[in-house]
Amino acid sequence: MRGKGYTASISYDRRLYKEDIAGSIAHVKMLARQGILSDRDSKTIVSGLEAILREIAEGIFPWKEELEDIHMNVEARLYEIIGSVAGRMHTARSRNDQVTTDLRLYVKSAIDSTWAGIVALQTAILDQAEKNISVVMPGYTHLQMAQPVLLAHHLLAYFEMLERDKDRLQEAFARVDVLPLGSGALVGSPYPLDRDFVAKELGFSRISSNSMDAVSDRDFVLDYMYSSSVIMTHLSRLAEEMVLWSSEEFGFVRMGENHSTGSSIMPQKRNPDFAELGRGRSGRVYGNLVGFLTTLKGLPLTYNRDLQEDKEGLFDSIDTVLSTLDAFTGMLEDINFDSNKMLEATEKGFMLATDLADYLVSKGLPFRESYDVIKALTSYAQTEKKSFDQLSLAEYQQFSSLFGDEVLKIDLESSLMARSVSGGTAPSNVKSELRRARKIVDSIKI
Repeated sequence: MRGKGYTASISYDRRLYKEDIAGSIAHVKMLARQGILSDRDSKTIVSGLEAILREIAEGIFPWKEELEDIHMNVEARLYEIIGSVAGRMHTARSRNDQVTTDLRLYVKSAIDSTWAGIVALQTAILDQAEKNISVVMPGYTHLQMAQPVLLAHHLLAYFEMLERDKDRLQEAFARVDVLPLGSGALVGSPYPLDRDFVAKELGFSRISSNSMDAVSDRDFVLDYMYSSSVIMTHLSRLAEEMVLWSSEEFGFVRMGENHSTGSSIMPQKRNPDFAELGRGRSGRVYGNLVGFLTTLKGLPLTYNRDLQEDKEGLFDSIDTVLSTLDAFTGMLEDINFDSNKMLEATEKGFMLATDLADYLVSKGLPFRESYDVIKALTSYAQTEKKSFDQLSLAEYQQFSSLFGDEVLKIDLESSLMARSVSGGTAPSNVKSELRRARKIVDSIKI
């Protein structure tokens, strides 16, 4: 038969088995409380569902593709275990409100797992920042050396990105935390259901307000896909820096052997494969988001079979984000930063140019005029193949009479210390921010 298996989703939606069974148990308990089912039938159904849960967990459940999805596989097996009373389980319920309930439960759990993965990565970042608190490195704009910065300050930038990712996940959790069960196929149920009881049983904070929206809404899938796309953006930026910094040209980091691989032909090489794979897999997560947005954009109310396409991309995004967070946590724990290389790179550039311009401003020169003086001074030093600290006071004074002996004391330490404005890279600031960040992660109970 042509198209056999085309409509089946059991190959991937079977991972919803815990959520599907939990939803069915809560539903039949409510039916018994409302007098729609007898207590005896409810207990029989619950017992059968618990037996199925054990079978799936033990890997002995008889999956059947011809039954298409997780819901029908569970129901068919329930008939085999408890007989015809299994037919009462689906009273006052549609697969439409059942599947979205399952998926909401799954996404809630995925958000919790993603949150935990982010906290683990943040902890690894803080550990490295604290370990390397005094390391100075070049700061870059346009990938050109710009101004000196503490490595810890640089690493804390990723901590802040991940904090925003956690905020997005919190917002996504608030929107997914809505029970749709009780909406029926699209217009609600004629039975006297206690939806609040079911919500409490399943851990939802509230129930849906519109049955048509409830069965067709997949915004919560988009929320997770978008949140995961931004997470992967941040991880990809971190990956790019690790790839650059581990190259011979930079030499700022050495990847641990557990998170890099050798070349098949060049024995001297260690390739940053974990970072590169994380960078590459961001594209898959973006694709999942764009793909499902495209699926949703033309759907009329209410349920359409197109919505079956909500799962594979979602599951792939969840798996990719969780595995990448875990891999990057290990990679950060396994990295060694070369403080000497970073300091050497910082000293060989003209990274104190802005400090020299600020010095002239402190002497009363307008910044734009000061900028032009230091631009000319830099050009002179480059021509003479000298760094700023190799210039004499006389050479400085060729460009401005405002230069005094104090200019010879401007160095990396004074540059860092001067950036004491809130959010700056001054050592005292960075230590304070590290303490604040550590309090954040230590206060989280996973």
